[in-house]
Amino acid sequence: MNLLSPPDMVDIVEVAPRDGFQSIREPLPTAEKIRCIQALIDAGVTRMEIGSFVSPKAIPQMADTGELVAAFADRAAMRFSALVPNLHGAELALDSGVRELVFVVSVSESHNQGNVRRSVDDSLADLERIVALMQREGNTYLRLDLGTSFDCPYEGTIDWRQVDRVLARAMAICGDMPMEIALCDTTGRATPYQVAKHFSRLIDHHGRAGMKWAFHGHDTFGMGVANALFALHHGATAIDTACAGLGGCPFAPGATGNTATEDLLHALDGGKVYTGIDMARLLLAADAIAALPGGQTASHLRQVPRERAA
Repeated sequence: MNLLSPPDMVDIVEVAPRDGFQSIREPLPTAEKIRCIQALIDAGVTRMEIGSFVSPKAIPQMADTGELVAAFADRAAMRFSALVPNLHGAELALDSGVRELVFVVSVSESHNQGNVRRSVDDSLADLERIVALMQREGNTYLRLDLGTSFDCPYEGTIDWRQVDRVLARAMAICGDMPMEIALCDTTGRATPYQVAKHFSRLIDHHGRAGMKWAFHGHDTFGMGVANALFALHHGATAIDTACAGLGGCPFAPGATGNTATEDLLHALDGGKVYTGIDMARLLLAADAIAALPGGQTASHLRQVPRERAA
């Protein structure tokens, strides 16, 4: 790793509309969500996880994801994705017009049971059906989110070999289809050197043409930006962040918000890494998101005097 040679560009995947909004218990008006999403687009965000197609009984906040997709259906320059936990969710997402599906399976058996109420075996069986559906549909793209890739709230530290075993099974299902693999620090307990080790070992084992790698982090222990940078220097080309640091997994006790988009952008700007995002406008979006009732935010940059931050 050479920290003096940063990448030329990085894909920032804005996840506040999904991972962030779902952490707010009281339903947000759809119009408020649309206003925040538009502010993010105005700031230059071009890749966004707009929501998830899950049971509204499990996560009521995501019940209007289809409406959000429809509201921005004409944004050809935007790359929208949606999280799906099962085949039914994938069918709903595709019917709504979403072409990039984010399928999540946890490396930890106990967290997978808590998160999607099924075994890892059952999730992988559904992945096989989803892959077949996507291949029939055509013009689709798969992202595989491996939850608890570094730590589990129930089982503790996750060894890279445990991730390797689940990923190997997933790769056997997906074959040579183009896709993105995301290692997810669900609880925010990962450390930079653990992130480096996991990415290095797993890319060495599974890297191939047509595959990209991403990192999804939380800032529970203040390691969000550092972990993202170490992921980038060990093979990741995309980083998930949430504007204003909004978020927190409802099925991972103690996990706080996602790494704030503006905090990572500040670090990347220092290395002249291109993201296409305008800091001043992003901070305006962060203000709008932070003002949402019931949300928990954790942005360092928003605490800095605005003339210095932007």
